[in-house]
Amino acid sequence: MKKSFFLLLTALFIISCKQNTNKDQSGITETTPEKETPVNFDWLTAKWKRSNEKAGKETFENWNKISSTEYSGIGFTLQKGDTISKETMKLVNTNGQWSLLVKTPAEKQFIEFKMTELKNNEFTCINDSLDFPKRIQYSSEGTKLKAMISNEKMKIPFEFEKTE
Repeated sequence: MKKSFFLLLTALFIISCKQNTNKDQSGITETTPEKETPVNFDWLTAKWKRSNEKAGKETFENWNKISSTEYSGIGFTLQKGDTISKETMKLVNTNGQWSLLVKTPAEKQFIEFKMTELKNNEFTCINDSLDFPKRIQYSSEGTKLKAMISNEKMKIPFEFEKTE
């Protein structure tokens, strides 16, 4: 009885490891983890309008999928028809690590926020070298998009609704 239980337990353990074994030309066996499910940020791709903006202003974010490893976004705020702020954003995967890159016209190059948490329709990115923001979070619930920029002392919530 103990022996069959041990064999069953061992078989379950081996199956749960989900590894592929390959032999190269020299006969050496190489074990590699099974491929991970590709990350998909398609829930972000849309035209969004901020629903919790101050009176007299309109803020928008527009996101597009460039490839399976890159998404491109633009954010801008209008006041009386004039653009008063603008930023270019990218979600990029470099060597298996996702990052959110953000650039305003005042900056010469993109500022990188490394992705530290990724769940279904939600992610968090961090850049500890900045005073504000240190953290950028995005999440989606149906036709609503939420973003939060923050540091240890302050949080600014952004709530968006799809415009298309």
